[in-house]
Amino acid sequence: MKPWRLILTVLFVWLVIMVYMSTTVFQSTDSNEHTERKLQKAVQELDLLKKQNRELRKLADELRDIRFMSEKGDSSVLKVYQKRLKEAQTHLDLLTKNKSYTAMGQPGSSDNGPSLIHEALRRKIENGVLEFWYFTRSELQKIKDMAQENHRVRTRVEEVLKDAGHQERSIMTDLFNLSQSAGKWRAKEAMELSDLVQNRLHYLQNPKDCRTAKKLICNINKGCGYGCQLHHVVYCFTLAYGTQRTLILQSGGWRYSSAGWEKVFKPLSDTCTDSNGESAAHWGAPDTIKDVQVVSLPIVDSLAPRPDFLPLAIPDDIAPRLMRLHGHPAVWWIGQILKFMLKPQPALATDIEETRKKLGFKNPVVGIHVRRTDKVGTEAAFHGISEYMKHVEEFYDLLERRQRIDKRRVYIASDDASVFPEAQKAYPNYEFISDQAISKTAGLASRYSDSSLRGIILDIHFLALSDFLVCTFSSQVCRVAYEIMQVYHTDASTRFYSLDDIYYYGGQNAHNQVAMYKHVPRSQVEIALEPGDLIGVAGNHWDGYSKGLNKRTGKMGLYPSYKVRDSIDVVKFPSYEEADAQKKR
Repeated sequence: MKPWRLILTVLFVWLVIMVYMSTTVFQSTDSNEHTERKLQKAVQELDLLKKQNRELRKLADELRDIRFMSEKGDSSVLKVYQKRLKEAQTHLDLLTKNKSYTAMGQPGSSDNGPSLIHEALRRKIENGVLEFWYFTRSELQKIKDMAQENHRVRTRVEEVLKDAGHQERSIMTDLFNLSQSAGKWRAKEAMELSDLVQNRLHYLQNPKDCRTAKKLICNINKGCGYGCQLHHVVYCFTLAYGTQRTLILQSGGWRYSSAGWEKVFKPLSDTCTDSNGESAAHWGAPDTIKDVQVVSLPIVDSLAPRPDFLPLAIPDDIAPRLMRLHGHPAVWWIGQILKFMLKPQPALATDIEETRKKLGFKNPVVGIHVRRTDKVGTEAAFHGISEYMKHVEEFYDLLERRQRIDKRRVYIASDDASVFPEAQKAYPNYEFISDQAISKTAGLASRYSDSSLRGIILDIHFLALSDFLVCTFSSQVCRVAYEIMQVYHTDASTRFYSLDDIYYYGGQNAHNQVAMYKHVPRSQVEIALEPGDLIGVAGNHWDGYSKGLNKRTGKMGLYPSYKVRDSIDVVKFPSYEEADAQKKR
């Protein structure tokens, strides 16, 4: 190319660039913002491509490992990756069936609610603040205990604890107000999701022809208490939903009421309560029972094989909406099953309302469940009333930042009648609500009787209606109240304090957490974490640390609670498209 042509070409390119830059510089603010958004999107897409590239490289390395190991005759690695492929397929199906999932993850989706990413981040911050407060409070208390002879240090620690508590409550109030900015959407979404599930359960329980319907038989008489038996029926219902079989509840000779379930609650079906069928078998592998009309269930402890949809699993087709709405999706799902199960007969409904008026039960109120008889010393430790009231006081201190409180009320549910006068004497500035007759019937001597059944139903009902729950999650009654609490509140996942265990469901599949941050152990009791590690959680010590098993390293120990997140078990369930279509018509 001749020099003068090269010069002209360069000048032309320079001129085009200058024209473009001048038009860009003098564009309106809106155009600048539009360009900025496009640049941000481009950067995000570039980051995504980099992440996908890293994942592809990792996958290529893993595939090489599989090939190498298979050539050596080692099949264990194949089983690991077969399981990963199965999990990946489940999530792929989830994304395919829920086209709105992507929109939920982006701001400005059509329903005007916050994005899934926004909600996950908000809950992460809220949990982080709580865990930081637990850690700070615990460490400062240790310093205070070490300074037994140093009054100045102890006084200063008390001052810091008090100031830190004020700051924690301020942040939690701000986070609450942030969550309320989408209050209308939350209420609407909660109602619609609940209606969807209740309609499906009704469809399942009322087949077109009971004579030919596939059925699942569940006997309520598991050898345990009321809360445990309720959870047994929920487990049965979960399997019925997962296998699309109508649940037939056998409750004759129930230890709590010889008249059976229907003495206090409405039947689980309006049209199908007959357990007969042309063929019958006990629970077994799917291919052995798929053509059997009537299948009988054992208790969950003896269940084999164990399906994926046992608690704490949630259905894949509602998972995106549920994960966006609720902080503990599995508890919400169990609460919906309890909502369908526990429809009171007219006499019980009247009794509940009359008792509410008699006790003067009204909100705001904190519910506390104090277990003092058969569990203490075996399954649970003794906890004095002061341990409960410490967290009651913290709740009201926080609530007073959001609203005016006329009276600090506490509903007491206990199997020990002495708890009520003990609380009244120790905390005269609180209004305690309790039915002493219920506490007496909850004693071991009269626990399995009609009056005891009435008492425990009322206690659970009022605990669930409370604004906050203080109890021990080692108790089935406490966990049932927490589950039902989700029915009465849009999201009550954080409206509790357990004095011992984290939430769990008896007979559940593995409860796992995923490490978000690296952790280097600082003592022999701690374990190492790498981002992505799967942790089988054993418990939260409520001092900033949790205990669990790192499934990568095989080590059990403590780790900072804020460095992990819960792994939500999303499982493929039947879709119930016909039920949803009928509801729309």
